[in-house]
Amino acid sequence: MGTITGSFDGETVIVTGASSGIGRAVALAFGRADATVINADVRPSPKDTDAERPTHETIRERGGEAEFVETDVSDPAQLDSVVNGAREFGGVDAMINNAGVHVSRPFREVSPEDLETVHGVNTRGVFFGTQAAAEDMIDRDEPGAIVNTASTTADDPEFEHSHYAATKGAIRMITRSAALELAQHGIRVNSVAPGPIATEITEGWSERAAESIGSAESSGNSPPMRAGRPADLADAYLYLASEGADYVTGEQLRVDGGSRLS
Repeated sequence: MGTITGSFDGETVIVTGASSGIGRAVALAFGRADATVINADVRPSPKDTDAERPTHETIRERGGEAEFVETDVSDPAQLDSVVNGAREFGGVDAMINNAGVHVSRPFREVSPEDLETVHGVNTRGVFFGTQAAAEDMIDRDEPGAIVNTASTTADDPEFEHSHYAATKGAIRMITRSAALELAQHGIRVNSVAPGPIATEITEGWSERAAESIGSAESSGNSPPMRAGRPADLADAYLYLASEGADYVTGEQLRVDGGSRLS
């Protein structure tokens, strides 16, 4: 696994949902750390307003190695396929289960279709992504790291987030359960719980959050007063995937700028 110095040279990292937002920032950070990065997403084009080129192309332009594999994480067979494809690069050393969707609905208006859509990507994607990566690591008799994207909403309820928050609570327990069972194989499983981050997971949220960032910076407010950027999270994933976190498993790292303090 990568060292605490930040080098992942010779290692292969799969990042689901790496075309945009948090996943893109994480994938670019692994690329800078010399990992071979596989972006497993439904489309290569980024949604981010400040991103012009696909993630894998950006990493290559910067001298790194990266691939895009079209992947619907709600389909376990497609997750198996992208993990098996990583064998071309030696096998997966770190699996970042990040892909997620969000649909805002008042609790009383959440439909079965809403619930199925959100759980299909967020919960199934993490569960079977973790499973697929673990099978590859065990089959190769190699230790590895799995990092899942949870959310502070798993602990802190918000209006119109009930079905989304339920998936993130599930991810926390998937992480802990998998960590318990996979420790004997040298596989660590952890999660990152982002707070309010300026991404386009919800249309228009990035612009509104960016205004919050600008307002906070111009007024000198402390971090809890602003939304975060995807780049604020990237090093948390690198740490949990590295040898520096060799004694850390089954944990959830909250990265929220201190929002719980405000």
